[in-house]
Amino acid sequence: MVQTRKSIRFLLNDHVVDLDTVAASDTLLDFLRLQQRLCGSKEGCAEGDCGACTVLVGRLADGDLKYETVNSCIRFVGSLDACHVVTVEHLRGCDGALHPVQQAMVDMHGSQCGFCTPGIVMSLYALWMANARPSNADIETALQGNLCRCTGYEAIIRAALAAGSAGGQDRDVLISERDTVVAALQGLTDGSRVAMGHGDDRFFVPASVDDLADIRLENPTSVIVAGATDVGLWVNKHMRSIGPAVFISHLDELHRIEETETGVTIGACVTYTEFQDAVATHFPQIAGYWNRIGGEQVRNMGTVGGNVANGSPIGDTPPVLIALGASLTLRNGTQQRTVPVENFFIDYGEQDREVGDFVEALHIPFPGEDYSFAAYKVSKRRDEDISSVAAAFRVRIADGKVADAVIAYGGMAATPKRATAVEGLLTGKAWTAQTITDAQAGFAEDFSPIGDWRASAEYRALVARKLLARFHLETTQGVENTSLRREAVA
Repeated sequence: MVQTRKSIRFLLNDHVVDLDTVAASDTLLDFLRLQQRLCGSKEGCAEGDCGACTVLVGRLADGDLKYETVNSCIRFVGSLDACHVVTVEHLRGCDGALHPVQQAMVDMHGSQCGFCTPGIVMSLYALWMANARPSNADIETALQGNLCRCTGYEAIIRAALAAGSAGGQDRDVLISERDTVVAALQGLTDGSRVAMGHGDDRFFVPASVDDLADIRLENPTSVIVAGATDVGLWVNKHMRSIGPAVFISHLDELHRIEETETGVTIGACVTYTEFQDAVATHFPQIAGYWNRIGGEQVRNMGTVGGNVANGSPIGDTPPVLIALGASLTLRNGTQQRTVPVENFFIDYGEQDREVGDFVEALHIPFPGEDYSFAAYKVSKRRDEDISSVAAAFRVRIADGKVADAVIAYGGMAATPKRATAVEGLLTGKAWTAQTITDAQAGFAEDFSPIGDWRASAEYRALVARKLLARFHLETTQGVENTSLRREAVA
């Protein structure tokens, strides 16, 4: 029998917080600013875009303490049980001086109005801890999720380089007090289910995946929250209730990554960051694409499983997963069933889920050595922006002809969707520019895109055709896919 606790306990900087009154929709940023009067973290956008609210959150993952930058404006307090929250107020150098990152920002004039500075400092702090000698590209990646309207970033990049040269990581508080923090977090981890709140403010923190399955059956209309990169906007922008909510990002079982000879199986809570090494090793063709999913904070919070379960027609991962022939495991109580990702999406806002179902895992086959594989994303802003159109292609050429083609698009229909008419016009034909031109007629049969503020219907239709032509050029003429590679803008 799983024990139930009616409080949330976590470490905030250097002291334990024990809360017995928390609502499902309470955000970490509001808690810091309004209840703790820690006002260094700022609210800029309230949707995880600007990074002014950046803090570090550390958690024990299979016994190892791991810190990551997160957007506190869309991180819910209920998800913080047994975590360590580190705010800019906790940073300090030796003998009470400024932290090396803070001092470098002063020395290099990296701050003007100062509103965004605390968030930038926290992002650079995480980089400084992980990479003592960052390149310009490393710094740009670390700052993808931080917007600054004043400095133009050059001074901030110089500050990051200077902080790296200053060193001192071995004397940092998160290193010197690591054993103490680990012991404190272990003491807060008691294997209990957390159940708090009432009515629409209720939430649960399951003790295990089996406990999650039980909670889901008991509360079939509950909102399962993993990374909250979308659900956070429901609260902040649409003023929606999310209770009863079930926070699951702490479940180690759902962070598993298992590799076989044919593919990779990942738990539903594997984040974009956690999957990045597997992408680099097994799916290098989409490494640049992967680096354009949100900013660093969003990739640390957002999950691949959540991106699929959310069912958004402009999600970044579904076109890639469909092209690869991925499938997902849905769990209902003790029962499991497997569904191809392409069949999971039924209509806008509707997925193949029965009452009590939740996504437990994803199974992603390797693209195959005899296949050409690529993915592209077109957005109004290069970094940290939602797709106007996303596309993924996996094509096998044999004897100069298309033997097999799987083509998937996002942003072109009410759901992520295969271009089956285009695939049919390609299959069996010579892999030539003329074939590509002829096959583009199939887009009118496959898609009737809508126009919105991200792109007009005409633009989306044009981009869809051009991305197919681009893929053909890259596979036949050796045109390098530089615009999607992070190294190209180093």
